[in-house]
Amino acid sequence: MDQQAIHYRRARFSTRLPTDRRYTPWHFWLKLTPDGTWHIGFTSFAIRMLGDLVEHGFNVKPGEMVNLGQTVGWVEGFKAITDLYAVAAGEFAGGNPAIDQDITLIDSDPYGQGWLYSVRGQPDAHAIDAQAYAAILDATIDRMKSEPDQKNC
Repeated sequence: MDQQAIHYRRARFSTRLPTDRRYTPWHFWLKLTPDGTWHIGFTSFAIRMLGDLVEHGFNVKPGEMVNLGQTVGWVEGFKAITDLYAVAAGEFAGGNPAIDQDITLIDSDPYGQGWLYSVRGQPDAHAIDAQAYAAILDATIDRMKSEPDQKNC
């Protein structure tokens, strides 16, 4: 993992946000790899909201074209099932084979070996840097704290 990171803490949630990635308001990160693909994964905050992950799958096959916002797959956690959306447009390069063998990598190493899928193409133009994502986290956590039924952030 990139040694450069923002240390983030708000309420009972803390994490490190690597600065070599772009982030989306939907709690995905994107990192350009040396071969020109974008690895895409969940942020620590997304994982916290989903709980322990138990299963995943993809609706698209490697080589298929994907558009921004398109559903490309799903993950199931103990707390929720959620769709995986394309946060980069282009050719779907496939899911992370490491999580097929050990889905707990998504939780234990979300910014490293736990990436979800990759795309050859262009990232969402609205993806932001780690500092701007921290501001989104502040607003999200503050909103959750004001809701009486939200107790785990």
